[in-house]
Amino acid sequence: MTELLLRIFVRDRGSHTSVGKFAGAVGIVCNILLTLGKLAVGALAGSVSVIADGMNNLSDAASSAVTLFGFRLSERPADRDHPYGHGRYEYIAGTVVAAMILAIGAELAKTSLHKIFVPEPTSVTLLTASVLAASVAVKIWLSLFYGKLGKMIGSQTLAASSADSRNDVISTLAVLLGCGVEFVFHINADGYVGLLVAAFIFVSGIGIAKDAVSPLLGKRADPMLTDGIEKIILSHEGVLGMHDLLVHDYGPGRIYASAHVELDAGENVLYCHGIIDGIEHEIADRMGVEIVLHYDPVVTDDREQNEAAALLREIIRGIDPGFSMHDFRFVRGAGAPRVEFDLTVPYGDIGDREQIVRLIDSAISAAGKNYKTSIRFDGE
Repeated sequence: MTELLLRIFVRDRGSHTSVGKFAGAVGIVCNILLTLGKLAVGALAGSVSVIADGMNNLSDAASSAVTLFGFRLSERPADRDHPYGHGRYEYIAGTVVAAMILAIGAELAKTSLHKIFVPEPTSVTLLTASVLAASVAVKIWLSLFYGKLGKMIGSQTLAASSADSRNDVISTLAVLLGCGVEFVFHINADGYVGLLVAAFIFVSGIGIAKDAVSPLLGKRADPMLTDGIEKIILSHEGVLGMHDLLVHDYGPGRIYASAHVELDAGENVLYCHGIIDGIEHEIADRMGVEIVLHYDPVVTDDREQNEAAALLREIIRGIDPGFSMHDFRFVRGAGAPRVEFDLTVPYGDIGDREQIVRLIDSAISAAGKNYKTSIRFDGE
């Protein structure tokens, strides 16, 4: 059914924004219909849990509206003030949605607590149960719909909407169960079920907020993406190594990156430049990432330098297998040679730098060398 709807309503099914806007429009229509149905039967039955579930759908409709608005803004082209485009509007939209959901969850929790301490009779009917059952079916379909489109265009926002719809199925089933308990056993569990729904809404809001804010704060790139970039770089003939891969997310479909690529210093500069250009084009074509590569010349025919580099790598692995060295330089001059390099250290271990330097210097002395060290620390 999803494919049929796309063929009917979306002209450019390969467009991130076109598919996203369509998903938002479908979400608005479905959730408004569910809201109206639940608020009507909830008012007739005097059930705060049914009304709470309806308000949850209203928050989903608002979420879809903001998602639609976010996709519209994100498709604006780059300009002088925003050279990387406006793709992060989608993440901002997700943050606004999360705030709205959290506010609704808090208000429903307050209403449900009042119903627990000041209970009022409810009148659950077959119509109430039918509307809730229909809601479960619609939300299951929406979860699958959002999930498929989210994978199609690589949208974190639609993935979050899919998870939210899945949570709605659970909350509506809880309301339906509460109505069944009241109908069969005449036990008023309305306030408690309403509180449970409010908790679901609140947890969902926190999850959406985390997913939306994290890219804005500079979340670590997807390992599958970085591994794919690294694999392409290292697959090219002449490449000796790579390091300092940085990935910047400016919104779905707007990924920029940079990295250092090591090539033999003895090779022709134009030949090396050709290799770099070829790698950049391949990554853009295959990964959809605009990348800038820095050429790092590596001396390969200096025996003393190679021995020093091998010694340092062995020392560093002995201190911690998680450490790695790059940008190694062997500088000769008056007095003892100086070894310069960047040391990549996991973020949790990067604090005690002086201790790490002391361990390296001690190991160099123990190996019978009198190198001076100049170490720059990287985190990963």
